[in-house]
Amino acid sequence: MGSIALVTDSTAYLPPEVVAQYGITVVPLYVNFGDDSYRDDIDITPNEFYARLPIVNVMPSTSQPSRGDFAAVYRRLADAGATAILSVHISSLLSGTVSSALMACDDVTDVPIHVVDSLSTSMGLGFLVLEAARQAAAGRPAADIARALETVRDRIRILFVVDTLEFLHRGGRIGGAAALLGSMLNLKPLLTLREGRIDAVERVRTKRRALNRMLEAMVSEFGRTPVRAAVIQAAAREEAQDFLAQVRAQMDCRETMLTELSPVIGTHTGPGTIGLVILPFET
Repeated sequence: MGSIALVTDSTAYLPPEVVAQYGITVVPLYVNFGDDSYRDDIDITPNEFYARLPIVNVMPSTSQPSRGDFAAVYRRLADAGATAILSVHISSLLSGTVSSALMACDDVTDVPIHVVDSLSTSMGLGFLVLEAARQAAAGRPAADIARALETVRDRIRILFVVDTLEFLHRGGRIGGAAALLGSMLNLKPLLTLREGRIDAVERVRTKRRALNRMLEAMVSEFGRTPVRAAVIQAAAREEAQDFLAQVRAQMDCRETMLTELSPVIGTHTGPGTIGLVILPFET
């Protein structure tokens, strides 16, 4: 069995120890403040990004890795002995990253490259990458893993609350949540990622109520089914830690993570965002 190289992008924002454990290659997206461009979590960390956000006069923007970025990574992995490459990325409905990865496949043709659209991001993407890593370690062929991930992604559920819809609206990523614009006042929007797009679930009066509704919805769907759970946060770590404790108390969590939103995703959600990602074990 040959060596399968795993590639993802920086929006997955997996903990560094997990990236190192499985030898995952992370291709950064870009955060742009005017004419200044920064590689996500390489040139700018989440703490640096959220500290800078209130003091700049221009809203940041984001951009995907280039075809050349991916081709360089694929070439390096092929030259290092990979016999197949699995490249799993942020939803193609949120970013052009998948498109860049697919184009780069034409530039590196001496090793099979399987590009998978996660239809997700953050730990929705992260859980798919971890599943790919575990299946690769078990000796499963890359083509089979790529097909299996399309089934796994249908089982992932993501709910999140943002402090304001302003960032999603300005970044053009608001999707079905646009229906809430103009009616929010001080209400908090509970949102989801559905079929690769952001959609509205409901609006509630406080963030605390939104977090409670998030957990109620997941408990209602999964009950005591064993799950992998991740709480994601943007400049709201203490609040997210408390929320993760509630998730552990009310769900049968066999694996949990508390992760940050990468600066690229934080550009579109804004600070204060908290989300819950659930992947149930197969029954």
